[in-house]
Amino acid sequence: MAGRVDPVLGCNFQLSLTDAAAGTGRLLTTVALSPLVADPLAGFAECSGLEMQLETDDFPEGGNNGLVLKFPKRMKYGEITLKKGVTKRTDLYDWCAGFAQGIGRRKDGVITLRDAEHRPFMVWSFRRALPVKWSGPSLNAQQSLVAMESLTLVHEGLTPLGGAAALANAVAGAAGAVRRLF
Repeated sequence: MAGRVDPVLGCNFQLSLTDAAAGTGRLLTTVALSPLVADPLAGFAECSGLEMQLETDDFPEGGNNGLVLKFPKRMKYGEITLKKGVTKRTDLYDWCAGFAQGIGRRKDGVITLRDAEHRPFMVWSFRRALPVKWSGPSLNAQQSLVAMESLTLVHEGLTPLGGAAALANAVAGAAGAVRRLF
């Protein structure tokens, strides 16, 4: 009799960002080293928008009023929205505001979904992200909720990097390289 296999919970994830010029290899190293970083950029409470949709052109066939032909056009990727509790760090706001000052840089990212034992379960990468919206917290003196800020990103592609096995090999290689440095 096979053991029980439950779906992974969506509450255990990690996000890593790096300058777009660095490439995916740098991202995998960032994912591998992130447990060693004492002061991470941000811990996110929510990540949404991991989606893609194929746009189509409709062509009503002449003489057949009951049929509309569909032709593939292009893939459209969803906006990724990240939410986190407000802290004194302003890195995400600064990244977004940097584009208004002409100094902003695109970032590549890796989102890692982890299983109950905190092992990588599934990984998605996105490339050349731009921050298009930053929202500060909603303030209400009648509620005692965590003050949350959000950042919305647009990007130029979402790619699954394989499952746990593919990432585990990359993480093990990067971790081994770090051990050799120390």
